Amino acid sequence: MNLKHLFYFWKTAKEGGIMRAGEALHITPQTISGQIGQLEHSLGIELFSRQGRALELTDAGRLALGYADEIFSLGAELEQAIRHYPKERPQTFRVGVSDALPKSLAYRLLEPAVALGEPVRIVCREGRLERLLSELAVHRLDLVIADTPLPATLDVRAFNHRLAESGMSFVASPPLAARCKEVFPACLASLPLLVPGEDSSSRQKLMRWLEKARIRPKIVGEFDDSALMTAFGQAGVGVFPVPTIIEEEIVAAYGVQVLGRSPEARTEYFAISAERRVTHPCVLAIAESARTRFV
Repeated sequence: MNLKHLFYFWKTAKEGGIMRAGEALHITPQTISGQIGQLEHSLGIELFSRQGRALELTDAGRLALGYADEIFSLGAELEQAIRHYPKERPQTFRVGVSDALPKSLAYRLLEPAVALGEPVRIVCREGRLERLLSELAVHRLDLVIADTPLPATLDVRAFNHRLAESGMSFVASPPLAARCKEVFPACLASLPLLVPGEDSSSRQKLMRWLEKARIRPKIVGEFDDSALMTAFGQAGVGVFPVPTIIEEEIVAAYGVQVLGRSPEARTEYFAISAERRVTHPCVLAIAESARTRFV
């Protein structure tokens, strides 16, 4: 679609006719009429219905006008933004974080983006992976961080970039840990357990590991939000799993104790981008840091 043709259509609709649009643009009505005709031909539908000398928008024309309003309004905003663009203005980095991802781990993965030499304004959105990927598909996000690669069932064009891999540590509040009378992992069968929500990749890895170890725990809570699970675990409601690579941080921050570790229950963490070859400096910094920090 030719934007020049769309502009003439938009101006005609706004001015209320071809004659007035021609006067506003200082071009002949014949030129405008010809440009609109080419636009209608390219779209395969009439945008105006001609009632004698008067023009009225068709249903398709009213739909096209709404989009044209947005297009040319954004164009005006773009021009103003570029004209007044300050050199010191920070670069915006929009990232989606799956709610299943532990917040401490999310920070460690994203930290290199805010440590760049140039100013960066990071905008974090948290939610379910499907919603975040839909935002990525329409370029409202630059990156999505998740504990699973792009699901094959989603019709979204995106690319996986593996960042890290970790086993699982099991931690508990000191009073709950004191109730542990057996060695790990057998003790998990006699203690209440908190687990991630059903959509979490780590939940699936955890349940397979428990089944293989023939442990039947008493699950007292499941959480889509890892921060909420941590809060319940800190309060002593149950033992809860955390990635081993952030075990020390969790212990220090929440005063919990480690009951044991499972290197077999491993979870991978991914950066998902709309581009195969990433170019955003923040994404490049995250990927480069992950290669050296999380080996």
